[in-house]
Amino acid sequence: MKIIEVITHRDHINTVENIGDEHGVVDQWHIDSPEIEDRQIMRLLVDDSHRQDILDSLQNQLGRYETTRIVIIPVEATLPQTEAEAVDKEKEKTRASGATREELYHGISKNAELNSNYLLLVLLSTIVAAIGLIENNVAVVVGAMVIAPLLGPNIALALAATLGDTQLMWTSLKTNLAGMGLALILSIIIGLILPFNLNSEELISRTYVGLDSVVLALASGAAAVLSLTTGLSSVLVGVMVAVALLPPTATMGLMLGSGEINLALGAALLLAVNIVCVNLAAKTVFLVRGVKPRTWLEKRKAKYSVILYMMFWSISLLVLLIAIYLRGRV
Repeated sequence: MKIIEVITHRDHINTVENIGDEHGVVDQWHIDSPEIEDRQIMRLLVDDSHRQDILDSLQNQLGRYETTRIVIIPVEATLPQTEAEAVDKEKEKTRASGATREELYHGISKNAELNSNYLLLVLLSTIVAAIGLIENNVAVVVGAMVIAPLLGPNIALALAATLGDTQLMWTSLKTNLAGMGLALILSIIIGLILPFNLNSEELISRTYVGLDSVVLALASGAAAVLSLTTGLSSVLVGVMVAVALLPPTATMGLMLGSGEINLALGAALLLAVNIVCVNLAAKTVFLVRGVKPRTWLEKRKAKYSVILYMMFWSISLLVLLIAIYLRGRV
């Protein structure tokens, strides 16, 4: 349950009230504020099952007005509990509640921003991962997986294709390439200046890829998006560990730096499998969960991007499966 706060011109308050009545909000009330001049605040207490419909209706009716601002406010609890709320809670036990399109976009797009914090996290996590791989220290490698921000841009890329948002798509690609590039270059430098042997199990395990790796990456990518769409974002920590993108990137760089080209190709294949499977699984879950644009024009644009996106990643996965099969026979 959350509060949708609508700040709009006084003439539009009746429209907000009608939308609330139409969709059966739990409660709604006015907040008079003389500081906002000719605008007024209206708050709607809504349950998860109606939140997306109410947001769409508000945007369709009031979105064209510059004086309108819609804010979503989280709610920890409400008292007293009404009979209707008790019934809704019973229904929620058998129905998966989820985040709205707007909430997903706000949360996921932040992880696709290319800024100094992102690059610093990539740099630090690469150093941690490289040391952990060389010293065969599982705890250090896991720590690098958790702090590495490389999963975010891939999920944002899937959401961008779902909504047909080309700006977010290019931002995600740029951030993804910058992060991967920085991690690879830094790990190559570490491989050149820091001597190591190939006895590390953590290192060698990232140079092998099989069908089990494909299944793991698909399941983990699906779990990542499912955790976001259902509001259980804490699950992402486990997903980062299960299908981490940084260790194979660091392994590829270390192997290239030390001249182990064949092992570097194995790590590159594992990295490619993880990236492709995460994007393919993420897009599939977005479709299953019903995440889609609001207007018909946006839906038309998204339709083509979804088709191209699914075709690209499906063909890529097929090519990788062939590569895995051929590499296994060598």
